[in-house]
Amino acid sequence: MNVLLSIKPKYVQEIINGNKIYEFRKSLFKNRDDLNLVYIYSSSPVKKIIGAFTIGDIVKGCPKDLWVKFKDVSGIGKEEFFTYFADKENGFAIKIEELDLFDEPIDPFTVLPDFKPPQSFYYLDDTVFHSMD
Repeated sequence: MNVLLSIKPKYVQEIINGNKIYEFRKSLFKNRDDLNLVYIYSSSPVKKIIGAFTIGDIVKGCPKDLWVKFKDVSGIGKEEFFTYFADKENGFAIKIEELDLFDEPIDPFTVLPDFKPPQSFYYLDDTVFHSMD
């Protein structure tokens, strides 16, 4: 099983530049052990799947602790970070490993039937992009 994560283009660029090696989430996907790849959907205005990565460590913690531990590799500003986690007791830091950028970003509206951009993430069958891995 794979996951499609929706990430704002400015943070996608930080991932590509190597400044953001942790992706932060308020909630986490289930069955992590069954996940193979995380595909990155660069949200509006890009609206393309730009690549995939494997999951490294996942750290659960209160936002304050996550910020202290990962701020230097977060690719996000302090104010945006804490605004994102407002009213949350815990969050997750997902390590981005083995980033594989596609030569040509994929338009999901043409390859996935009834594609709707994920609010946060959703699961994809392993066969969806098997010819592109």
